[in-house]
Amino acid sequence: MSLSYYDYQAYDQQGLLEKGRLSAETEQEVINVLKSKKLIPVKIILSAEQSQKSTQKKGISRAEMIEFTQGLTTLMDAQMPIDKALLLLEGISESSSTRQLIEAIRRDVKEGKTLSQAMEARENVFSTMYISIIRAGEEAGILSQLLPSLERFMVDAEETRRHIIGAMIYPAVLFVVGILSIIAMLAFVVPQFATLFEDAGTQIPPSAAFLLALSRWMQYYGWTLIFIPIGFYFSWKWWGDSQEKKQHRDGFLLRLPVLGKLLLYKDSANFARTLGSLLSAGIPLLRGLQITRGVIENTQLVKQLKQVEVDVQAGLALGKALDNRKAFPVLLYKLISVGEESGRTASILNQLAVTFDGYVKNLISKLVALLEPLLILFLGIMVGGIVITMLLAVFSINDVGM
Repeated sequence: MSLSYYDYQAYDQQGLLEKGRLSAETEQEVINVLKSKKLIPVKIILSAEQSQKSTQKKGISRAEMIEFTQGLTTLMDAQMPIDKALLLLEGISESSSTRQLIEAIRRDVKEGKTLSQAMEARENVFSTMYISIIRAGEEAGILSQLLPSLERFMVDAEETRRHIIGAMIYPAVLFVVGILSIIAMLAFVVPQFATLFEDAGTQIPPSAAFLLALSRWMQYYGWTLIFIPIGFYFSWKWWGDSQEKKQHRDGFLLRLPVLGKLLLYKDSANFARTLGSLLSAGIPLLRGLQITRGVIENTQLVKQLKQVEVDVQAGLALGKALDNRKAFPVLLYKLISVGEESGRTASILNQLAVTFDGYVKNLISKLVALLEPLLILFLGIMVGGIVITMLLAVFSINDVGM
Protein backbone atom coordinates (compact mmCIF):
# COMPACT_ATOMS: atom_id res chain seq x y z
CA MET A 1 0.00 0.00 0.00
CA SER A 2 1.72 3.18 -1.19
CA LEU A 3 1.78 6.35 0.87
CA SER A 4 2.00 10.01 -0.07
CA TYR A 5 3.71 12.88 1.70
CA TYR A 6 1.61 15.85 2.88
CA ASP A 7 2.91 19.22 4.09
CA TYR A 8 0.75 20.68 6.83
CA GLN A 9 0.33 23.82 8.95
CA ALA A 10 -1.50 23.49 12.27
CA TYR A 11 -1.99 25.42 15.52
CA ASP A 12 -1.25 23.84 18.90
CA GLN A 13 -3.15 24.47 22.12
CA GLN A 14 -1.01 27.54 22.86
CA GLY A 15 -1.90 29.08 19.48
CA LEU A 16 1.53 28.57 17.99
CA LEU A 17 1.76 27.66 14.29
CA GLU A 18 3.47 24.35 13.62
CA LYS A 19 4.65 23.18 10.21
CA GLY A 20 5.68 19.68 9.20
CA ARG A 21 5.25 16.72 6.88
CA LEU A 22 3.39 13.45 7.32
CA SER A 23 3.10 10.33 5.22
CA ALA A 24 -0.41 8.99 4.76
CA GLU A 25 -2.74 7.43 2.26
CA THR A 26 -5.24 10.27 2.20
CA GLU A 27 -5.62 13.84 3.37
CA GLN A 28 -8.25 12.70 5.87
CA GLU A 29 -5.72 10.44 7.55
CA VAL A 30 -3.42 13.44 7.99
CA ILE A 31 -6.27 15.35 9.66
CA ASN A 32 -6.95 12.43 12.00
CA VAL A 33 -3.27 12.19 12.97
CA LEU A 34 -3.07 15.92 13.68
CA LYS A 35 -6.25 15.83 15.77
CA SER A 36 -4.87 12.93 17.79
CA LYS A 37 -1.89 15.18 18.58
CA LYS A 38 -4.33 17.94 19.65
CA LEU A 39 -3.35 20.11 16.69
CA ILE A 40 -5.79 22.20 14.66
CA PRO A 41 -4.96 21.84 10.92
CA VAL A 42 -5.30 24.98 8.80
CA LYS A 43 -3.52 23.91 5.63
CA ILE A 44 -2.74 20.49 4.17
CA ILE A 45 -1.26 20.07 0.69
CA LEU A 46 0.40 17.27 -1.22
CA SER A 47 4.15 17.80 -1.00
CA ALA A 48 5.93 19.37 -3.97
CA GLU A 49 8.07 16.27 -4.44
CA GLN A 50 4.98 14.07 -4.45
CA SER A 51 3.15 16.34 -6.92
CA GLN A 52 6.16 16.33 -9.23
CA LYS A 53 6.38 12.58 -8.99
CA SER A 54 2.67 12.28 -9.83
CA THR A 55 2.95 14.50 -12.90
CA GLN A 56 5.95 12.56 -14.19
CA LYS A 57 4.23 9.18 -14.17
CA LYS A 58 4.74 7.04 -17.22
CA GLY A 59 1.89 6.86 -19.67
CA ILE A 60 -0.51 3.94 -19.68
CA SER A 61 -0.46 1.80 -22.80
CA ARG A 62 -3.62 0.62 -24.53
CA ALA A 63 -2.97 -2.95 -23.42
CA GLU A 64 -2.60 -1.82 -19.79
CA MET A 65 -5.79 0.23 -20.01
CA ILE A 66 -7.69 -2.79 -21.38
CA GLU A 67 -6.26 -4.97 -18.62
CA PHE A 68 -7.33 -2.42 -15.99
CA THR A 69 -10.86 -2.25 -17.45
CA GLN A 70 -11.15 -6.04 -17.61
CA GLY A 71 -10.07 -6.38 -13.99
CA LEU A 72 -12.47 -3.65 -12.85
CA THR A 73 -15.31 -5.26 -14.82
CA THR A 74 -14.73 -8.65 -13.18
CA LEU A 75 -14.55 -7.24 -9.64
CA MET A 76 -17.57 -4.95 -10.05
CA ASP A 77 -19.57 -7.88 -11.45
CA ALA A 78 -18.71 -9.71 -8.21
CA GLN A 79 -20.40 -6.85 -6.29
CA MET A 80 -17.13 -5.75 -4.71
CA PRO A 81 -16.99 -2.15 -3.35
CA ILE A 82 -15.08 0.17 -5.62
CA ASP A 83 -12.33 1.01 -3.10
CA LYS A 84 -11.64 -2.66 -2.38
CA ALA A 85 -11.71 -3.47 -6.10
CA LEU A 86 -9.13 -0.77 -6.76
CA LEU A 87 -6.98 -2.00 -3.87
CA LEU A 88 -7.00 -5.51 -5.29
CA LEU A 89 -6.22 -4.26 -8.80
CA GLU A 90 -3.33 -2.25 -7.44
CA GLY A 91 -1.90 -5.36 -5.79
CA ILE A 92 -2.12 -7.63 -8.84
CA SER A 93 -0.99 -5.12 -11.48
CA GLU A 94 2.47 -5.88 -12.90
CA SER A 95 3.04 -2.40 -14.36
CA SER A 96 4.42 0.24 -12.01
CA SER A 97 2.74 3.05 -13.97
CA THR A 98 -0.63 1.28 -13.71
CA ARG A 99 -0.14 0.74 -9.98
CA GLN A 100 0.59 4.45 -9.51
CA LEU A 101 -2.53 5.35 -11.48
CA ILE A 102 -4.79 2.99 -9.53
CA GLU A 103 -3.32 4.15 -6.21
CA ALA A 104 -4.02 7.79 -7.10
CA ILE A 105 -7.61 6.99 -8.15
CA ARG A 106 -8.20 4.94 -4.98
CA ARG A 107 -6.90 7.80 -2.84
CA ASP A 108 -9.37 10.18 -4.47
CA VAL A 109 -12.23 7.71 -4.01
CA LYS A 110 -11.40 7.28 -0.31
CA GLU A 111 -11.52 11.06 0.07
CA GLY A 112 -15.11 11.06 -1.16
CA LYS A 113 -14.82 11.55 -4.93
CA THR A 114 -16.71 9.34 -7.34
CA LEU A 115 -14.80 7.08 -9.70
CA SER A 116 -15.66 9.29 -12.68
CA GLN A 117 -14.44 12.40 -10.82
CA ALA A 118 -11.16 10.67 -10.01
CA MET A 119 -10.74 9.68 -13.65
CA GLU A 120 -11.74 13.13 -14.89
CA ALA A 121 -8.78 14.58 -12.97
CA ARG A 122 -6.58 12.41 -15.22
CA GLU A 123 -7.88 13.30 -18.69
CA ASN A 124 -4.46 12.54 -20.17
CA VAL A 125 -5.09 8.86 -19.35
CA PHE A 126 -8.86 8.40 -19.63
CA SER A 127 -10.75 9.50 -22.73
CA THR A 128 -13.91 11.62 -22.60
CA MET A 129 -15.91 8.59 -23.72
CA TYR A 130 -14.46 6.44 -20.94
CA ILE A 131 -15.25 9.02 -18.26
CA SER A 132 -18.74 9.65 -19.66
CA ILE A 133 -19.67 5.97 -19.59
CA ILE A 134 -18.38 5.58 -16.01
CA ARG A 135 -20.33 8.67 -14.92
CA ALA A 136 -23.51 7.46 -16.63
CA GLY A 137 -23.16 4.09 -14.90
CA GLU A 138 -22.71 5.75 -11.52
CA GLU A 139 -25.65 8.10 -11.98
CA ALA A 140 -28.00 5.28 -13.04
CA GLY A 141 -26.59 2.72 -10.61
CA ILE A 142 -25.71 0.33 -13.45
CA LEU A 143 -21.92 0.64 -13.54
CA SER A 144 -21.48 -3.13 -13.41
CA GLN A 145 -23.73 -3.43 -16.49
CA LEU A 146 -21.92 -0.76 -18.52
CA LEU A 147 -18.37 -1.89 -17.78
CA PRO A 148 -18.62 -5.09 -19.92
CA SER A 149 -19.74 -2.93 -22.88
CA LEU A 150 -16.86 -0.54 -22.30
CA GLU A 151 -14.43 -3.45 -22.12
CA ARG A 152 -15.80 -4.98 -25.32
CA PHE A 153 -15.57 -1.62 -27.10
CA MET A 154 -11.92 -1.20 -26.10
CA VAL A 155 -11.01 -4.76 -27.11
CA ASP A 156 -12.74 -4.43 -30.50
CA ALA A 157 -11.16 -1.02 -31.14
CA GLU A 158 -7.70 -2.37 -30.30
CA GLU A 159 -8.25 -5.41 -32.54
CA THR A 160 -9.25 -3.15 -35.44
CA ARG A 161 -6.23 -0.90 -34.85
CA ARG A 162 -3.86 -3.86 -34.84
CA HIS A 163 -5.48 -5.24 -37.98
CA ILE A 164 -4.91 -1.92 -39.76
CA ILE A 165 -1.30 -1.64 -38.58
CA GLY A 166 -0.55 -5.26 -39.44
CA ALA A 167 -2.02 -4.89 -42.92
CA MET A 168 -0.05 -1.72 -43.65
CA ILE A 169 3.37 -2.93 -42.45
CA TYR A 170 4.39 -4.65 -45.71
CA PRO A 171 3.34 -1.77 -48.03
CA ALA A 172 5.08 0.72 -45.74
CA VAL A 173 8.32 -1.30 -45.69
CA LEU A 174 8.12 -1.78 -49.47
CA PHE A 175 7.65 1.95 -50.00
CA VAL A 176 10.51 2.99 -47.69
CA VAL A 177 12.94 0.44 -49.14
CA GLY A 178 12.02 1.47 -52.69
CA ILE A 179 12.50 5.19 -52.01
CA LEU A 180 15.85 4.52 -50.31
CA SER A 181 16.92 2.43 -53.31
CA ILE A 182 16.08 5.26 -55.72
CA ILE A 183 17.93 7.79 -53.56
CA ALA A 184 20.97 5.48 -53.35
CA MET A 185 21.03 5.03 -57.15
CA LEU A 186 20.86 8.77 -57.74
CA ALA A 187 23.46 9.56 -55.09
CA PHE A 188 26.04 6.79 -55.76
CA VAL A 189 25.38 4.92 -59.03
CA VAL A 190 24.42 7.65 -61.51
CA PRO A 191 27.47 9.87 -60.69
CA GLN A 192 29.74 7.06 -61.94
CA PHE A 193 28.48 7.74 -65.47
CA ALA A 194 29.51 11.40 -65.33
CA THR A 195 33.22 10.55 -65.76
CA LEU A 196 32.40 8.28 -68.69
CA PHE A 197 30.55 11.06 -70.51
CA GLU A 198 33.31 13.59 -69.79
CA ASP A 199 36.00 11.28 -71.21
CA ALA A 200 33.93 10.59 -74.31
CA GLY A 201 33.58 14.32 -75.02
CA THR A 202 30.19 13.87 -76.67
CA GLN A 203 26.93 15.62 -76.06
CA ILE A 204 24.92 13.99 -73.28
CA PRO A 205 21.32 13.09 -74.14
CA PRO A 206 18.78 15.40 -72.41
CA SER A 207 17.28 12.60 -70.27
CA ALA A 208 20.72 11.52 -68.99
CA ALA A 209 21.72 15.16 -68.41
CA PHE A 210 18.62 15.62 -66.28
CA LEU A 211 19.48 12.54 -64.17
CA LEU A 212 23.08 13.73 -63.75
CA ALA A 213 21.86 17.15 -62.63
CA LEU A 214 19.44 15.51 -60.24
CA SER A 215 22.24 13.30 -58.95
CA ARG A 216 24.49 16.32 -58.29
CA TRP A 217 21.67 18.02 -56.43
CA MET A 218 21.15 14.84 -54.41
CA GLN A 219 24.82 14.74 -53.45
CA TYR A 220 24.94 18.34 -52.25
CA TYR A 221 21.40 19.04 -51.13
CA GLY A 222 19.86 15.62 -50.61
CA TRP A 223 19.83 16.17 -46.85
CA THR A 224 17.03 18.70 -47.36
CA LEU A 225 14.67 15.82 -48.21
CA ILE A 226 14.33 15.17 -44.49
CA PHE A 227 12.29 18.37 -44.28
CA ILE A 228 9.56 16.91 -46.52
CA PRO A 229 8.04 14.58 -43.87
CA ILE A 230 8.69 17.19 -41.19
CA GLY A 231 6.91 19.84 -43.27
CA PHE A 232 4.05 17.44 -43.97
CA TYR A 233 3.70 16.68 -40.25
CA PHE A 234 3.56 20.34 -39.20
CA SER A 235 1.24 21.20 -42.09
CA TRP A 236 -1.10 18.44 -40.95
CA LYS A 237 -0.96 19.75 -37.36
CA TRP A 238 -1.59 23.30 -38.58
CA TRP A 239 -4.61 22.09 -40.54
CA GLY A 240 -6.10 20.81 -37.31
CA ASP A 241 -5.05 23.49 -34.82
CA SER A 242 -8.58 24.92 -34.60
CA GLN A 243 -12.02 23.34 -34.56
CA GLU A 244 -12.99 24.92 -37.88
CA LYS A 245 -9.80 23.78 -39.65
CA LYS A 246 -10.08 20.31 -38.16
CA GLN A 247 -13.67 19.95 -39.39
CA HIS A 248 -12.54 21.04 -42.86
CA ARG A 249 -9.68 18.53 -42.77
CA ASP A 250 -11.90 15.69 -41.54
CA GLY A 251 -14.48 16.53 -44.21
CA PHE A 252 -11.73 16.27 -46.84
CA LEU A 253 -10.71 12.85 -45.47
CA LEU A 254 -14.29 11.59 -45.70
CA ARG A 255 -14.41 12.57 -49.39
CA LEU A 256 -11.35 10.49 -50.32
CA PRO A 257 -12.27 7.48 -52.52
CA VAL A 258 -11.28 4.46 -50.39
CA LEU A 259 -9.89 5.97 -47.19
CA GLY A 260 -13.05 8.05 -46.73
CA LYS A 261 -15.26 4.97 -46.65
CA LEU A 262 -12.84 3.24 -44.30
CA LEU A 263 -12.97 6.13 -41.81
CA LEU A 264 -16.75 6.41 -42.12
CA TYR A 265 -17.38 2.71 -41.48
CA LYS A 266 -14.91 2.71 -38.58
CA ASP A 267 -16.71 5.58 -36.82
CA SER A 268 -20.09 4.06 -37.71
CA ALA A 269 -19.07 0.83 -36.00
CA ASN A 270 -17.99 2.75 -32.89
CA PHE A 271 -21.25 4.73 -32.92
CA ALA A 272 -23.44 1.64 -33.26
CA ARG A 273 -21.53 -0.41 -30.69
CA THR A 274 -21.45 2.30 -28.03
CA LEU A 275 -25.04 3.51 -28.43
CA GLY A 276 -26.33 -0.06 -28.60
CA SER A 277 -24.54 -0.96 -25.36
CA LEU A 278 -25.83 2.14 -23.60
CA LEU A 279 -29.41 1.58 -24.69
CA SER A 280 -29.18 -2.09 -23.66
CA ALA A 281 -28.13 -0.95 -20.17
CA GLY A 282 -31.12 1.37 -19.89
CA ILE A 283 -29.41 4.71 -20.58
CA PRO A 284 -31.85 7.25 -22.13
CA LEU A 285 -31.38 7.95 -25.83
CA LEU A 286 -30.32 11.60 -25.50
CA ARG A 287 -27.79 10.79 -22.79
CA GLY A 288 -26.55 7.89 -24.89
CA LEU A 289 -26.05 10.15 -27.90
CA GLN A 290 -24.06 12.63 -25.80
CA ILE A 291 -21.77 9.85 -24.56
CA THR A 292 -21.47 8.27 -28.00
CA ARG A 293 -20.15 11.52 -29.46
CA GLY A 294 -17.01 10.91 -27.41
CA VAL A 295 -16.09 7.78 -29.38
CA ILE A 296 -16.34 9.45 -32.82
CA GLU A 297 -12.94 10.60 -34.04
CA ASN A 298 -14.01 12.52 -37.14
CA THR A 299 -15.07 16.02 -36.06
CA GLN A 300 -17.27 16.46 -39.15
CA LEU A 301 -19.35 13.49 -38.01
CA VAL A 302 -19.39 14.85 -34.44
CA LYS A 303 -20.82 18.11 -35.76
CA GLN A 304 -23.58 16.21 -37.55
CA LEU A 305 -24.33 14.16 -34.43
CA LYS A 306 -24.84 17.35 -32.42
CA GLN A 307 -27.55 18.34 -34.89
CA VAL A 308 -29.03 14.84 -34.61
CA GLU A 309 -29.27 15.35 -30.83
CA VAL A 310 -31.13 18.62 -31.38
CA ASP A 311 -33.58 16.92 -33.74
CA VAL A 312 -34.15 14.00 -31.34
CA GLN A 313 -34.69 16.42 -28.46
CA ALA A 314 -37.31 18.17 -30.59
CA GLY A 315 -39.20 14.87 -30.88
CA LEU A 316 -37.82 13.39 -34.11
CA ALA A 317 -37.02 9.67 -34.26
CA LEU A 318 -33.32 8.78 -34.29
CA GLY A 319 -33.49 7.05 -37.68
CA LYS A 320 -35.24 10.03 -39.25
CA ALA A 321 -32.79 12.48 -37.63
CA LEU A 322 -29.83 10.55 -39.06
CA ASP A 323 -31.56 10.35 -42.44
CA ASN A 324 -31.93 14.12 -42.53
CA ARG A 325 -28.19 14.65 -42.03
CA LYS A 326 -27.02 12.06 -44.61
CA ALA A 327 -23.66 11.84 -42.82
CA PHE A 328 -23.66 8.13 -41.95
CA PRO A 329 -24.17 5.07 -44.20
CA VAL A 330 -27.73 4.51 -45.44
CA LEU A 331 -27.77 1.07 -43.83
CA LEU A 332 -27.34 2.63 -40.39
CA TYR A 333 -30.38 4.89 -40.30
CA LYS A 334 -32.57 2.54 -42.34
CA LEU A 335 -32.10 -0.32 -39.86
CA ILE A 336 -32.35 2.02 -36.88
CA SER A 337 -35.75 3.12 -38.20
CA VAL A 338 -36.78 -0.53 -38.44
CA GLY A 339 -35.50 -1.12 -34.90
CA GLU A 340 -37.46 1.85 -33.54
CA GLU A 341 -40.66 0.51 -35.08
CA SER A 342 -40.14 -2.96 -33.62
CA GLY A 343 -38.65 -1.85 -30.27
CA ARG A 344 -35.31 -3.56 -30.99
CA THR A 345 -33.07 -0.52 -31.53
CA ALA A 346 -30.34 -1.67 -29.13
CA SER A 347 -30.00 -5.18 -30.58
CA ILE A 348 -30.00 -3.86 -34.16
CA LEU A 349 -27.28 -1.34 -33.27
CA ASN A 350 -25.15 -4.15 -31.82
CA GLN A 351 -25.61 -6.16 -35.02
CA LEU A 352 -24.73 -3.12 -37.12
CA ALA A 353 -21.48 -2.72 -35.19
CA VAL A 354 -20.44 -6.22 -36.21
CA THR A 355 -21.47 -5.53 -39.81
CA PHE A 356 -19.48 -2.29 -40.03
CA ASP A 357 -16.45 -3.97 -38.43
CA GLY A 358 -16.60 -6.50 -41.26
CA TYR A 359 -16.79 -3.67 -43.80
CA VAL A 360 -13.70 -2.08 -42.27
CA LYS A 361 -11.68 -5.28 -42.48
CA ASN A 362 -12.81 -5.92 -46.07
CA LEU A 363 -11.89 -2.38 -47.11
CA ILE A 364 -8.46 -2.73 -45.51
CA SER A 365 -7.88 -5.98 -47.38
CA LYS A 366 -8.92 -4.35 -50.66
CA LEU A 367 -6.78 -1.28 -49.98
CA VAL A 368 -3.70 -3.39 -49.26
CA ALA A 369 -4.37 -5.63 -52.27
CA LEU A 370 -4.54 -2.51 -54.46
CA LEU A 371 -1.62 -0.71 -52.82
CA GLU A 372 0.98 -3.45 -53.11
CA PRO A 373 0.96 -3.87 -56.93
CA LEU A 374 0.74 -0.08 -57.40
CA LEU A 375 3.84 0.41 -55.22
CA ILE A 376 5.73 -2.35 -57.05
CA LEU A 377 4.74 -0.86 -60.42
CA PHE A 378 5.73 2.68 -59.36
CA LEU A 379 9.10 1.62 -57.94
CA GLY A 380 9.77 -0.63 -60.92
CA ILE A 381 9.13 2.24 -63.34
CA MET A 382 11.36 4.59 -61.33
CA VAL A 383 14.31 2.19 -60.95
CA GLY A 384 13.92 0.76 -64.45
CA GLY A 385 13.62 4.25 -65.91
CA ILE A 386 16.92 5.32 -64.32
CA VAL A 387 18.75 2.20 -65.50
CA ILE A 388 17.36 2.33 -69.04
CA THR A 389 18.04 6.06 -69.40
CA MET A 390 21.69 5.71 -68.41
CA LEU A 391 22.24 2.59 -70.55
CA LEU A 392 20.73 4.29 -73.61
CA ALA A 393 23.06 7.24 -73.03
CA VAL A 394 26.05 4.87 -72.91
CA PHE A 395 24.93 3.15 -76.11
CA SER A 396 24.57 6.52 -77.82
CA ILE A 397 28.25 7.28 -76.99
CA ASN A 398 29.28 3.98 -78.60
CA ASP A 399 27.22 4.80 -81.70
CA VAL A 400 28.95 8.20 -82.02
CA GLY A 401 32.35 6.55 -81.63
CA MET A 402 31.58 4.10 -84.42
